[in-house]
Amino acid sequence: MSETQKVDQRPGAAPPAGNSVDRYFRISERGSTFGREIRGGFATFFTMAYILVLNPIILGSAKDKFGHSLDTGQLVTATALVACVMTIIMGVGGNLPLAIAAGLGLNAVVAFQLAPLMSWADAMGLVVLEGLVICLLVLTGLREAIMNAIPQQLKQAIGVGIGLFIAFIGFVDAGFVSRIPDAAHTTVPVQLGAVGRLTGWPVLVFCVGVLLTIALLARKVKGAILISIVTMTVVAIVIDAVADVTSWGLTTPKLPDKVVAAPDFGLVGHFSLFGGFAKAGVLTAVLLVFTLILSDFFDAMGTIVGISAEAGLLDEKGQVPGIGRVLFIDGAAAVAGGVGSASSNTAYIESAAGVGEGARTGFANLVTGGLFGLALFLTPLLTIVPLQAAAPALIAVGFLMMTHVKHIDWDRYEIAIPAFLTIAAMPFTYSITDGIGAGFVSYVLIKTVLGKAREVNWLLWGVSALFLLYFAIDPVEQVLGVK
Repeated sequence: MSETQKVDQRPGAAPPAGNSVDRYFRISERGSTFGREIRGGFATFFTMAYILVLNPIILGSAKDKFGHSLDTGQLVTATALVACVMTIIMGVGGNLPLAIAAGLGLNAVVAFQLAPLMSWADAMGLVVLEGLVICLLVLTGLREAIMNAIPQQLKQAIGVGIGLFIAFIGFVDAGFVSRIPDAAHTTVPVQLGAVGRLTGWPVLVFCVGVLLTIALLARKVKGAILISIVTMTVVAIVIDAVADVTSWGLTTPKLPDKVVAAPDFGLVGHFSLFGGFAKAGVLTAVLLVFTLILSDFFDAMGTIVGISAEAGLLDEKGQVPGIGRVLFIDGAAAVAGGVGSASSNTAYIESAAGVGEGARTGFANLVTGGLFGLALFLTPLLTIVPLQAAAPALIAVGFLMMTHVKHIDWDRYEIAIPAFLTIAAMPFTYSITDGIGAGFVSYVLIKTVLGKAREVNWLLWGVSALFLLYFAIDPVEQVLGVK
């Protein structure tokens, strides 16, 4: 039990509620104060505010099937808007100090898996469908069945694989790693820098940013990722002003003519609910939606339980009060993310920063959500961050997700091999979907050859069969004469 939990559970720790707001959020009842809730709300925002930079960069750096890219300014607006609204709804409806924003990993799926197969509107439509399915699963009680179908260690392997995939994207986006042109006729697919070594000021900014980020993380500095992004953006602006830099890539770090501007809501409502099925095919679209559901649903469960435990809010059975309502709001956040073209939104583990500052109720979310609302008017300031200053955050997030590898039993091959294939296939195939499929299929196979087929839940059998069809879709189409 953490020290936080011990303090919260002491008899008589909560003074009597003083007003209606206090009583509604149960602030005094949970041993908190308005001051702690406000500090917690600020801490959570500054710890996760990097998403206002990273989400537009991840989504904005990709192109859809038709070569279209999303506008960075509009993405900042969409990211801030959905985070603002859904964080406040979670606070009022779920009464947990649990902030919501575009999910890292989930946005990578949208940018690098969905968009290349369809239009952006189609991709966001699949995100909406994902959220609707999650809401339906919560309402019907099927979440327990799905949770039981997938081994816990395989879920953890999925998170680790996504972490490595995100880190790889960070290295590539910053120019630290680059693809070797096919004309070189080499079997080595990637290399250090553009020419086999590091060159140029932008890469230096990235390298220093990585060192700064890991130093701050090692010292457990709150807001380490955001501090690194801001610091390296300032450094990049100075370098661009005094040095001869050929190109920074997508974003050049120059001070804007104005800091405050009206938000651009051009992407809000720009989605097509079923267009992805026509563009990518029904099977592929179904698997992509399943990938989003898997990443979102289980990550949210882990985050909600983890934050609630740290805040000392779990009941005597280890359950989160009102978990059904909280999960439904998280599913609705995915819907809102697709409607707003901000990618699927979900609960943030960075909410732990607010809990560390004393937040125990949803009142802290009103503060965090309000700050996201304020960010709507700071788009010019948020769009000067170059990839090289933001990419170190991807490395840091990759590391944090990688830490879950310790929970995998590497001595049991029946789980270790599927876990390894899940983790390795994601960055090596540049596909989260392929990594999940490799893990599921290998898990079912190994259980079968070991005579343990009955231990595999029927839902996992069905999903693995879909993945087999997914991997073999080309020869199947040839046999059926589809091609």
